[in-house]
Amino acid sequence: MTERETVLLGEFKEKIDKLIRRCETLKSENYRLLEEQVQLQDQIRLLSSRNEELAERNEQLKFAKSLLASDGQSHDARIKINRIVREIDKCIAMLNK
Repeated sequence: MTERETVLLGEFKEKIDKLIRRCETLKSENYRLLEEQVQLQDQIRLLSSRNEELAERNEQLKFAKSLLASDGQSHDARIKINRIVREIDKCIAMLNK
């Protein structure tokens, strides 16, 4: 083998070693990114679940608030009914005398 071929072979080996190191670096980075992807997907699932829970809770609170608004009206209605019942009781008591 000539000196030139030896030099070319040495350069070729260096380039192959460099490519192998680069490949290993990329493999480890790829592995790290895959792990990060899994973590982020888990986080997305958790946040989606939490979002659904909060949306459901929001609907429940809206419903409860609407009941409270009508509950105030029903409270007034109960007071009127109780007053009417007392008046009827008084009338019955007068009729019984």
